[in-house]
Amino acid sequence: MRELACIILAAGQGTRMHSSLPKVLHEVAGLSMLGHVLAAAKQLGAMQNIVVASPANAEALKQAVGDVTIAIQDQQLGTGHAVMAGSTTLNNKQADRLILYGDTPLLTLETLQKMVDAQKQHNAAVVVAGFRYVGPTAYGRIVCDAQGFGKKIVEYIDATEEERANNLCNGGLMLLAGDVADALLSKIQKNKRKHEYYLTDIVALATEMGRKTAVVECDEEEVLGVNNRLELSEAEALMQRRLRRQAMLAGVTMQDPGSTFLSYDTHFAPDVVLGPHVVFRPGVRVAGGVLIKAFCHLEGVEIAEGAVIGPFARLRPGTKVGENSHIGNFVELKNAHIGKGAKLNHLTYAGDAEIGAGANIGAGTITCNYDGVKKSKTVVGEGAFIGSNSSLVAPVTVGAGAFVGAGSVITNDVPPETLAVARGRQVNIAEWSKRFRKK
Repeated sequence: MRELACIILAAGQGTRMHSSLPKVLHEVAGLSMLGHVLAAAKQLGAMQNIVVASPANAEALKQAVGDVTIAIQDQQLGTGHAVMAGSTTLNNKQADRLILYGDTPLLTLETLQKMVDAQKQHNAAVVVAGFRYVGPTAYGRIVCDAQGFGKKIVEYIDATEEERANNLCNGGLMLLAGDVADALLSKIQKNKRKHEYYLTDIVALATEMGRKTAVVECDEEEVLGVNNRLELSEAEALMQRRLRRQAMLAGVTMQDPGSTFLSYDTHFAPDVVLGPHVVFRPGVRVAGGVLIKAFCHLEGVEIAEGAVIGPFARLRPGTKVGENSHIGNFVELKNAHIGKGAKLNHLTYAGDAEIGAGANIGAGTITCNYDGVKKSKTVVGEGAFIGSNSSLVAPVTVGAGAFVGAGSVITNDVPPETLAVARGRQVNIAEWSKRFRKK
């Protein structure tokens, strides 16, 4: 069994982002660009994932990505130099090395697996990923022999007219066989024009060594790098199109796909229907038969079968919505567990709450869960009825089957099957308005 390590280049300064946040930590579909690349690497089963960082961004990357190896590239001397820096931290110096880039969030597991398979099939010293581009472009070109193996990669500025006519462009991804990786890296010379070590020189060096370079083709979008906010928005659009397509082919109806925004981990069962302008942040799971109406925002939420959400509902982290429950317009839930068949149909806030099965929460009801120091829980029992415009001051429990009169401020527990009314008694003063107007 060959061992595989992934070396992810992420030391670039990202100055064109104009941001204090390292470039590779900017998000696409709710996950950092670096997170997308690491997710693909981990799915591939690499025995070690190495992120090459600069001294300036190393600490931020370490905190963001967790259990990976951080290698420091002290000077920005090109991609070859970055791979050399990453290689110094390898646990197994004979491991194959898959070179990835932290700013290519659209990378897929399928392409990486093709590269691994191509190395095994051809016993290649190097595998490169390329894509076809029709029309004028300044991408570097992969020059192949008659059998389709790579001979060299030539930068556009250095290419002849014949080489520029070749539309097989360099995608940047590269796999180095462990038995020759160090030898090839050691042979890279500084580029005379930019005084940097170009990783692309390895293809010609492998050819000189008498070893093969296999070429794997992928879609151009997979290797698109992000250098500024405009390109970040373009990557987001491409990722959203990919996620929407996957969801719809798996049985989700989107009434207006272009206005629906998904996260990298949004999970749907079949027969979910989404209205327009619905936004999913990370951590949402939606069971079958759920209807989510227009202009809803969901994050960190689980929704059970048959529930109806919205329109204009906001569901925040920690919320679980039970089977066949109704969460209506202008309702906000935070860390709330909603029982089967419960109804919160309009203008309600339930935070740190447990709402029992079949309970009905009237319009304008809020749980007062925060006293300025700590947050406390509200419990509403099964089948309870909370009248409109009520305030439930936590910690408080309303028992099963109990009623709360409209406009009440409930500060004490309400026993089951009890009516609680907590408001000033109405007083009617006859003829008062007539005297007031006269005065």
